[in-house]
This record gives sequence, structure tokens and C-alpha cells, in this order.
Amino acid sequence: MTAEVATSVVVLGAGSWGTALAALIARHGEDTLLWGRDPVAIEAIQHRHENPRYLPGIALPDTLRATTGLAAAVASADLLLVVVPSHAFAETVALIAPHRRPGTGLAWATKGFEPGSGRFLHEVAADLLGDDVPLAVVTGPSFAKEVALGLPTALTVHSDTPAFGQRVADILHGPDFRAYTGEDMVGAELGGAMKNVLAVATGVADGMELGLNARAGLITRGLNEMLRLSAAMGAQPETLMGLAGLGDLVLTCTGDLSRNRRLGLALGRGQSIEEAVRAIGQVVESIQTADEVMRLADRHGIDLPISRGVRDVLHGDYSPAEGMRRLLARDQKPEYPATLFSRA
Repeated sequence: MTAEVATSVVVLGAGSWGTALAALIARHGEDTLLWGRDPVAIEAIQHRHENPRYLPGIALPDTLRATTGLAAAVASADLLLVVVPSHAFAETVALIAPHRRPGTGLAWATKGFEPGSGRFLHEVAADLLGDDVPLAVVTGPSFAKEVALGLPTALTVHSDTPAFGQRVADILHGPDFRAYTGEDMVGAELGGAMKNVLAVATGVADGMELGLNARAGLITRGLNEMLRLSAAMGAQPETLMGLAGLGDLVLTCTGDLSRNRRLGLALGRGQSIEEAVRAIGQVVESIQTADEVMRLADRHGIDLPISRGVRDVLHGDYSPAEGMRRLLARDQKPEYPATLFSRA
């Protein structure tokens, strides 16, 4: 294709989630182009209508096109949707920048922070593209396989440009896919990142066979950690109580399609991090995100015992069993700070 041919939506990232979202958008009748680096995978998507590595056996729509040509794809887009791991987000947006047409907005379905700095991805995007580019984050409880199969799903799109957020939501919304909207990008991104860290904790507990009570306690106290950090950063509590927070947290902590939960399960059963990641075979966001969550917590003076315990276990500072012992040994206290839900 050439830069002169307009495409409604270009999805950048041909992993499981990028492919699933591209297939969803194509099924909704949008002219959709999926970009990826691997020519073998792109050839399979383009000609066999399947992503054999990430979504084997799931038929993709015939109308979904795929390419390895980044510059022409970006230059053709009316809307760009980035779906790459968080560690590749800045690089991908930097590659997009010279080819993006004026007025073309950027959305992403990436969950995490910029490694090393702890910056939110909307801060990274604004820094690379400029403050005048419409931005939106797509987040919420969603497994790629289920979206690709057309199973019912609800997500949320948060943007500081409401008209652009609505446009992204309209493209995603369909008979089996509900897309809500909001304007709290900090809360939406924080929830999507933190839930990966907390899913490791519940996975560890389940791997150690500590029971359903322990799992429920970790999920609930994990939500408490999300709420307290988000409050310190000026996010809206409603965001963390909704799809971007509680919804994504429950799914990731209980569903075995979650790579982060599976990492925790493996650690709880005595496997090493290296063995677990090798068996999972895909990027496990929590390994980097745990560091960034604790960097933010320390910056704002917020005590996050579950998140800190996950970070310390992933660093090898102590075993999963010792991490659980430390959590259970903490002093008794009120469930919520009296000021948590107060409004300034």
C-alpha cells in the first residue's frame, strides 16, 4: 500500500492483544490494517487469516489486512492504536512520529509504565508527539483470546480530549463489546498497570494452595493499595472502582489466561522466575511494573505492602513463602484511612 491510500484504523503490534483488537475493529466494518515486525506472522495474518503463534486456531476476518511497512501504514491512518509491551511503547511512538498525518490521534491498549522513569504512557506520548495530539488509553478486563473469539467484553476508553475518546470508543463498541468512556487518564493507566503486580500475589497464594479466603483478601487489599496510590496522584476513585481498576484486577487475579497470575502460580509452586517466564513464552509486564509501582509509592510516601512484597520476591530478596509470612505478620489497623474518599 502507499501513503496516499487512507486507512481508518492502523493497529501497531501483532501480538495476541493487538491482533484481537484489530480483528474486533475489522468485524465492526472499519477499514483496518495491522502492523507487525515479524514477516512470517504478518504473512499468516494477511493470507491465512490466522495468527498461529499468539491466537492459534482462531479465524480472523478476511477484511483485516496486515503489513510490515511501518511508514506507509502510519501515513495512511486516520487513527493509530498502539498495542505493544510497555517497554517498547516509547520506541514505537518515536517511530510513528515522523509519519503521522496532522490531526491523527493516538490511542493505546498497552498497560504499564515507561521502564526506568515510571512515567505514565500518556506523558511519554505527549513528550514525543506534542501536546496538541489527541490521546486515549484503552483499558479494562479483557483477555485477547476471548475478544478474538467474539465473547462478551466491556472496556473503557479514557482521554483528556473527550471527542477523541468517544471516537475510539465508537470504533470498538459493537454487539458483543461494550466500550465506556472517561477522562481520568492517570487513574485508568494506574489501574491497568498495578493489577498486573497484584495478580502475581494472588497467583503465589493459589500456587501455595492457601485457599480462596486468601485470594479474596489479597484482591481486596490490593484494591486498597490501588485506591491509596491513585488518591495521592489526584486520580478519581470512581476510575479505580470501575473497569480500569476493580474489573481488571478481578479478571487478572482469577483468570488463568493472565500471564501475571501464571507467573505467580509458578513461583508459589516452587519454580524460578526464569523457568516460569520461559514456560509462559510472552512478555510478563509485572516484572518491570513492580519496580515502577514502588518508585511511585516511595515518591508519594504511600505504603503498599502487597506490591512491595511482589517486587521483593521478583528481585529474589526473599521467597514467596517468606513474603506471605511478612504480610500476615503486619500490625492490625483500620481497613481504610478516614481521608481516602474525601474531596478537596
